[in-house]
Amino acid sequence: MAVTESKSAVAGDGIASPAPSNEAIDEKNAVLVGATPTQSQSQLEDDSDDGKDHIIITGADAALHLLPLRDDYDPALTFRSIVLATVLTGFQAVMTQIYNFKPTAVTISGTFIVLIAYFIGKAWANFLPRGDLFEARWREKGGQGECPTYIKVLKFFNNGPWSLKEHAICSITATSAANGSASAVVFAAQDLFYDLPLKPATVILSTISIGLLGCGFCGILRPFAVWNVEAVYWSTLPLVKTLQGLHWQDLKNSKPLRVFWYGFTGMFFYEFFPAYIFPWLNSVSVPCLAAMKATGETAAVLTNLFGGATNNEGLGLFNISFDWQYITSFNTSLPLVLQVHQLAGYIICYAAMLGIYYTNAWGSRSLPFMSTSLRLENGTKYPIDQVFEGAVLNEEALAEYGLPKLTGSFAFSLFMANAAIGALILHVALFWGADLWKSYKRGREGKFDDRHHAHMAKHYKEAPHWWYIALLVLSFVLGLVVVVKEHITLPIWAYVVSVIVGLVIAPFSTLLYSRYGNGIATNNLSKMLAGLMVPGRPVGNMYFAAWSHNVILTVVNLSNDLKMGEYLKISPRVMFLTQVYGTVLGGFINYAVMISIVRGNKDLLVDGNGNSSWSGATIQSYNTNATSWALANYLYKIGQQYALVPIGLAFGAGVVVIHRIVTHFVPKVRGFALDVINFPQLIQFAGYIPYNASQTCVIFSQVIAGFFVQFYLRNYRPRIFKDYSYLITGGFDGASLLALFILSFAVFGAGGPSKPFPAWWGNNINGNYDFCPIPE
Repeated sequence: MAVTESKSAVAGDGIASPAPSNEAIDEKNAVLVGATPTQSQSQLEDDSDDGKDHIIITGADAALHLLPLRDDYDPALTFRSIVLATVLTGFQAVMTQIYNFKPTAVTISGTFIVLIAYFIGKAWANFLPRGDLFEARWREKGGQGECPTYIKVLKFFNNGPWSLKEHAICSITATSAANGSASAVVFAAQDLFYDLPLKPATVILSTISIGLLGCGFCGILRPFAVWNVEAVYWSTLPLVKTLQGLHWQDLKNSKPLRVFWYGFTGMFFYEFFPAYIFPWLNSVSVPCLAAMKATGETAAVLTNLFGGATNNEGLGLFNISFDWQYITSFNTSLPLVLQVHQLAGYIICYAAMLGIYYTNAWGSRSLPFMSTSLRLENGTKYPIDQVFEGAVLNEEALAEYGLPKLTGSFAFSLFMANAAIGALILHVALFWGADLWKSYKRGREGKFDDRHHAHMAKHYKEAPHWWYIALLVLSFVLGLVVVVKEHITLPIWAYVVSVIVGLVIAPFSTLLYSRYGNGIATNNLSKMLAGLMVPGRPVGNMYFAAWSHNVILTVVNLSNDLKMGEYLKISPRVMFLTQVYGTVLGGFINYAVMISIVRGNKDLLVDGNGNSSWSGATIQSYNTNATSWALANYLYKIGQQYALVPIGLAFGAGVVVIHRIVTHFVPKVRGFALDVINFPQLIQFAGYIPYNASQTCVIFSQVIAGFFVQFYLRNYRPRIFKDYSYLITGGFDGASLLALFILSFAVFGAGGPSKPFPAWWGNNINGNYDFCPIPE
């Protein structure tokens, strides 16, 4: 808790610096309490602003010129920060869990939680009696020494202005809890579709085990994935800049903050149009408008090329989206080098998908152009529920219906996803290995390239490695208890393998994400390995993926939060406690919400269509995916039609080995450094659309927005890029999500019957929203 009466040398959360004075303070200078005497106010406000328009390219540029070193040395753990963190943790976990069972999916993002926490925290600080103001009045009247008890009590409950660090604690704790929602889908599918017992201990211990495995391992990776100056986590910068802007800039005197609120307000009202009233704005396609009267084979070809308003409609070529909920600050924050890889990958993907389909590779012409579902030979959906009875493969039914078919585009996507993983491991080892080893040695010597971590190491006590190792051991034991005691159809040896897979791949995925702002999807690899090692057991497959892929995902997310803690100067030990608290709390909350929804609406959820309030479509899709991978031993072994899919691992690794050899002998071509090419990212985006971006109408807008910010603003308007881009796009995120949140409960069926907007030209509910023709 925040204690300012002590005369010890500890100010706030374990920092070694002079204790702040108890002199009266007002709202304007309250944030400067605790600053060391040698720091000027200008340094505290933004020491990254030297008056020059620096172009931000590398992680070192971002650390030096984009992210200020300011630290107010105020406490992060206070009574109100803990209370609000707990409340918002519950809110995010509950809402994320609820939307797993809703007809309409909505993401409760970090920016949305930050804005909620901002208003609640400001209200707490302004409308409840504030201890610092009472102390100021008491000292003005001649009070000396320690404050009276009533002032101490007031300071305990409301110590001063709502601070950035308290605000950040709320966001980070909520994020830690929300990580458990992905694992809860496993338990919901088990309870809904299989006659297997589901006990509270299974859900809670499994969720906590997966979360703490990620928490423990991200602590081990800190020297490489957090303390390294190139570990920027670009996609989290809009959130960091939003937090800093809300607390460090004054609305009257700060044009960027005023523009933030103008943009937030405008986007909030605008979002109701593309999201509900005028959905054509999400998919503006001139080719579709020109071809809307086409029929027959011509219509099919044109829709395959230009359609993209709905999932798996087509490639969405030249479609433009004006809906920010799909563009997002994530895509505008990614560095230019990734934007280029993304564009090149998409071009390859477009060409490959068309080539595979129209050359009839993998028998594509008898199946839909785009689909992620398993299919029969004639293109209809595969009867999974009849082939798998009671979570076990029925060999007779399999013989009757035959092996399922994959669309050519989806098979290609799976191949490229595996190739990206193979490329990832080799790229990190061959291209970044020396830099990582150097970073590790410098860290052991107490030397750090990142000035933000150097500041943290100087002023704050680090969380010891043995804390994180203890978490790893504890979480492994918790998972082992579940596997041994509960009937989850996952053998002990397979559990151990799943954890090893997660911990082996997590460092590579985290390092790539930290440097590029975007990682490599590993979910299909986890499920494929499970299907090959534990065939015919879809529930066991789901648990295997949970302890491998979900652990990787958690490591990436929590490492991202640790870096955000360094940017915002939150004590490492407070970060440790915050993440553990959020993870454990999320385990209980996710179970309580999941079980209440499943047990109260089981019949509706088993029916994938459900009603306007509840739907099991998401859970059914997850279950379908798990059962399909349970056939991996039949689909992907040598000699089968899709045997090429697992070979993708070796293909991706081989490409990187060749790349490394070439760069060794030919480092540059006409001044272009060949080691800038990142094949893991290029390969991933070359197979990205069929599985990860099937609503293709947004791709062109994401690319255009990304290049506008990262190429034009970064290089030709660096001042606007630095002061406005991250802050404004973060405001757009929060505004669009707030509008969607309201729409979800008002008209999309989250709070009652859905109320579709009446059909009109801009809301073509009887056809494709982009007016591409529907083939007969």
